[in-house]
Amino acid sequence: MAARSKRDLVLAAAKARQQAVAPYSQFKVGAALLAGDGRVISGANVESASYGLTCCAERVALFHALTSGADDFLALAVVARLPGGPMPCGACRQLLAEYAPDAAVWVADSRALRTIREFTVKELLPGAFLEVPKHPGPEP
Repeated sequence: MAARSKRDLVLAAAKARQQAVAPYSQFKVGAALLAGDGRVISGANVESASYGLTCCAERVALFHALTSGADDFLALAVVARLPGGPMPCGACRQLLAEYAPDAAVWVADSRALRTIREFTVKELLPGAFLEVPKHPGPEP
């Protein structure tokens, strides 16, 4: 993927970050997914007073993309105000392993958008849980 496309996706994530709903932590995160058909689908984190119900920007973007019919994801950019950029959490890594296993993951600090760290989904979650065992039926 060209450097220009990488910068464009990071900028889309930075723009999505502006829509974050983070009244409790004030930690705003934006994400943008590049689908195989060229679409860029973005999302931002949404917090709840019941923290377990909070949803990360990466999952918001992924769910939006999947329910919009996008697939074959090439890259994900994630931006927040954090030195070195924000890393996807374990739940996001698991979903990326399932739905975007070959995607590049680019992270950047919102104050230094030209400094982009790059990973693969497989690097972020080696040995991902990808198979659901079939129920063997009743025990004898």
